[in-house]
Amino acid sequence: MKLVSLALKNFRCFKDEKHVAFEDLTAIIGRNDVGKSTILEALEIFFNNDTVKIDSGDLCVSAGDQFAEITCEFDDLPDPLVLDAQAETSLAEEHILTTDGTLRVKKRFKCSGAKPKEEVYICALHPSADQYSDLLELTNSTLKTRLRSLGIDETDVLMNSNPSIRNAIWSHCPDLELAETEIPIAKEDGKRIWDKLSEHMPLFALFQSDRPSRDSDAEVQNPMKLAITTALAEPAIQQTLDGIVEAVRVQAVELAQRTHATLAKIDPGLAGDLTPQFKSDPKWASLFSITLDSEQGIPVNKRGSGVRRLILVSFFRAEAERRVSEGGECNIIYAIEEPETSQHPHNQKMLLESLEDLAAQAGCQVLLTTHSPGFASYLPISSFRFIQAGPDGQPRVEPAQTSTWEAMVDALGVVPDNRVKVLICVEGPTDVAALRALSNALHIADTTILDISSDPRVAFVVLGGGTLVHWVNEQYLKGLGRPEVHLYNSDVAKYRAQVAQINQRTDGSWAVQTNKLEIENYLHPDAIQEGLGVTIAFGDNDDVPSLMSAVKGWNANTVKKKLARHAFPKMTTARLQARDPNGEVEGWLRRIEAML
Repeated sequence: MKLVSLALKNFRCFKDEKHVAFEDLTAIIGRNDVGKSTILEALEIFFNNDTVKIDSGDLCVSAGDQFAEITCEFDDLPDPLVLDAQAETSLAEEHILTTDGTLRVKKRFKCSGAKPKEEVYICALHPSADQYSDLLELTNSTLKTRLRSLGIDETDVLMNSNPSIRNAIWSHCPDLELAETEIPIAKEDGKRIWDKLSEHMPLFALFQSDRPSRDSDAEVQNPMKLAITTALAEPAIQQTLDGIVEAVRVQAVELAQRTHATLAKIDPGLAGDLTPQFKSDPKWASLFSITLDSEQGIPVNKRGSGVRRLILVSFFRAEAERRVSEGGECNIIYAIEEPETSQHPHNQKMLLESLEDLAAQAGCQVLLTTHSPGFASYLPISSFRFIQAGPDGQPRVEPAQTSTWEAMVDALGVVPDNRVKVLICVEGPTDVAALRALSNALHIADTTILDISSDPRVAFVVLGGGTLVHWVNEQYLKGLGRPEVHLYNSDVAKYRAQVAQINQRTDGSWAVQTNKLEIENYLHPDAIQEGLGVTIAFGDNDDVPSLMSAVKGWNANTVKKKLARHAFPKMTTARLQARDPNGEVEGWLRRIEAML
């Protein structure tokens, strides 16, 4: 199951219901105290109610009643849903999906007492017709009575299966009068369905920025606890644990039954009031503990905050590498408050790369908050959700769109570089990294060749999306008449007309398509081997990302990012000359330098 959106009502600063949509990577930005952390903490309450627990103080101070609501919407739903050996059904058959085919679960907390009471509802397009709206709340015997009272033929109905009886009843109705309904799931099959759905819910791990320095510091404990929880959620381990539970259950119930039989011989009256039952399964996660010990014997909580946060960076890098190499089978949501806190810019970059790698993996979502312009500048602009106070003082959550860019940039304090003299327009962010690495390699061997990796007179404009800093520079420079250089891959035929059009300009701009298929074809296989440990052979017109995908199982976007980050920096002048003997890349750089 994948988290699609969150809705909050009467929860802290969110009085009127507000919605937040989520992607694989979602960055929540805004000024201090506008509700960024509230969103992540609401999700923690919804999924775990552990690191952050709901209390009466979470009720919005201007709420009109005593109920705070947290609603999550999911897709990628389990189908079929097995309730038990006799009951297999689907969410669609039970009419508990929205009009969009998603699952929407609302948790309503009554905050009138010291400890809020939780009620759970599924919000769905559900039958509202009389005799057909309450079937999920009925017992098997009551369902049979309803079936017979409606005069429905029992021939093809499995009378020991509640889903089969419900399906027969609903199929009998000429108009179910489907309507948006809040279905309570506190009893009977509603509860059984919710219990099964809960097993498919993604794991949610919250890493907060404001933490005390103590031995149980969450900066160390949270990653280690999540490592245990993730391991326990893997199907192979879960199957083993289920076998242990079942073996203990059989032995315990058998002993209890023997005890009950003996008691019946001694006091039949007392025995008649007692029934052996296996009350609950063990909480496996609480049985395991992992610690990180310093070689010098210095407690981790006595180290600097940057070191403690570096443990978090290391955890995400390790988890990203594990998910890529092994493939995780359980869905996980990683939520991180201000990941850049107390980190050197180099570590911030490593963390961002790890989070992007995680978000690209199947079953992973990454949610983060930030108000650091340096960190935010290199996030993809499609990931942003901007929070700001509205005219009524309540927070407004807006997606990444043209109307909000300027407000976002202003809130973050991202500024353009006014030293730029030439714009280099490319297709995507990985092209930027590739060209910078190639120019740096050539410059090291020949300082007369322009190094665009460090020259402030050159700025990149990413035409196919890109990051916030690219957008800022593009918007700032759009009307300043700077000459443009357009470098496109040759694998897209439609660019030919654009190249021809740009080359007809008289403002000094020019355009070219690569002689090879795309920029990745200028890599040397040795650079890929050194950077990623992958041995691969390819020609000038081979699709390198696709070949890598076949070898490693990564998707194309992940391959491009990994090549840009790890292979292109391993390029040397000798390696580039071997792949580009005619000096095509050097020619581009010489021509750009002549424009400065």
